[in-house]
Amino acid sequence: MGLEDLGYGPWFESKRKALGLEDFAMARVIAEHKGSYRVKDAAGEYLATITGRQMFDALSREDYPAVGDWVAITEHGEKQAIINRVLPRKTVLKRKYSDRFESQVIAANIDRVFVIESFDRDYNLNRIERCLAIADDGGIRPVIVMNKVDLISEAEVNSKISQVKKRFKDIDVIKTSVILENGLHELSACILKAETHCLLGSSGVGKSSLINRLLGSDVIRTNTISHQTGKGKHTTTAREMHFLANGGILIDNPGMREIGMTDSEEGIEEAFKEIRALAERCRFKDCTHEHEPGCAVRDAVASGELDEKRYENYLKLVKEAEYYEMTRLEKRRKDQQFGRFIRKAKEQQKREGS
Repeated sequence: MGLEDLGYGPWFESKRKALGLEDFAMARVIAEHKGSYRVKDAAGEYLATITGRQMFDALSREDYPAVGDWVAITEHGEKQAIINRVLPRKTVLKRKYSDRFESQVIAANIDRVFVIESFDRDYNLNRIERCLAIADDGGIRPVIVMNKVDLISEAEVNSKISQVKKRFKDIDVIKTSVILENGLHELSACILKAETHCLLGSSGVGKSSLINRLLGSDVIRTNTISHQTGKGKHTTTAREMHFLANGGILIDNPGMREIGMTDSEEGIEEAFKEIRALAERCRFKDCTHEHEPGCAVRDAVASGELDEKRYENYLKLVKEAEYYEMTRLEKRRKDQQFGRFIRKAKEQQKREGS
């Protein structure tokens, strides 16, 4: 397997040369563990760690390697390596930690993301919308996969598919079922050789089962839905890259109860194109679309042109992204103040010592 089969191409090579990394071997991060990574190049796989300098220079978790990243490595013993540098990311899928003001890179250098939602009791259009905004912000092409068609009647399936297509007009939708083997060929046809694909969705929507079927073997453990909560269980515990027989690349992710928005303003605007177009007709350029007179967006909701639920979710995502950005800037300001305090303390210590 050459680097091209792992997704390497001219874009990454240009970044490698620009950073002066021609003397280093290139590898791709295929799995992430606590304190270490598994990387793969044309020769094989290595257990890798980052340098102390990288840890020191990192300003946040985003600066650490993530699954899908291309890294410059140096072999260090039998099947071990040191990660010297992470190449710039062509695309990135990230979310906000639920309890922190930091973002988490879900996966990097993704060509297509499959937003997985199931037809069971956890069916939620707003969650799909949230995932699409994150994908758009990362510059990644999305496909909606409605899984577990075997759980409800055909009439219910058709009704929900109609809702999905009405709300997300420009996004491809695939219906699947591992039990009935529905839609698996159509899904497999979307996974192209040397392209990287990521599955994004909540726990219990069937991501691991779909990957097992696409791989043709049960490489990922699967669980059933919890009968007490009706929620999915976290089957996948770590992000990992898998390689299909046709040369396609798949990244599985731990299921997420919540997918928090980061500073995804562009992604939100892209995911809600019709609202962006309507906003151009608002009386005020800085219209928030909540209470201002002459708001074309609220007029469209009132007339039925714009779905009210979609409008409400748009406002929610915008406020979430704005709050994240505000708290991120506040944290940066406090970090800068603390840095100045440390520098002054060191300078004073030097003066007193002399």
